[in-house]
Amino acid sequence: MKARTLAPLLFAFLTVQRLLELRVARANERWARERGAVEYGQEHYPLFFVLHPAWMLSLLLEGRRSRGRVNVLALALFVLAQPLRAWVIRTLGHYWNTKILIVPGGERVTGGPFRYLRHPNYAVVALEMAAGPLAVGAWRTALAYSVLNAALLLLLRLPAEERALRAYREAEG
Repeated sequence: MKARTLAPLLFAFLTVQRLLELRVARANERWARERGAVEYGQEHYPLFFVLHPAWMLSLLLEGRRSRGRVNVLALALFVLAQPLRAWVIRTLGHYWNTKILIVPGGERVTGGPFRYLRHPNYAVVALEMAAGPLAVGAWRTALAYSVLNAALLLLLRLPAEERALRAYREAEG
């Protein structure tokens, strides 16, 4: 299959997936807020709403210009990331969200993929951000958005999550 043929299909898949996930996140947010959840990291949250759609659009546009065939290894990695994503969401249950919400009295999840990684969802996203574009020959997109995602995670998101967890432990402790 030609990469330029797969690019719109990948874009459509990602669009539907992300919209469904936002629906789950909103329901989980309602659940968490009903239980007194406190939100952290609001100041950087909009950056992810720019990053992800821009990445998806860039994947589509650069992938449509590609003259090569689908990179099967990259596509396999992207496909492998999907059950891992579902595993994270299922393991977190009502606690899974796109926002940093700390529910008073909640337990830190340590099962499922959290036995192996402290932040498995971010590992899955990093894998997707590289593998998806590489599958359709969009190497510039893979490089640029992998770097942007890593910078946002390391500089903003992970420190905000760690602060939230620390504040929760101190309040409970």
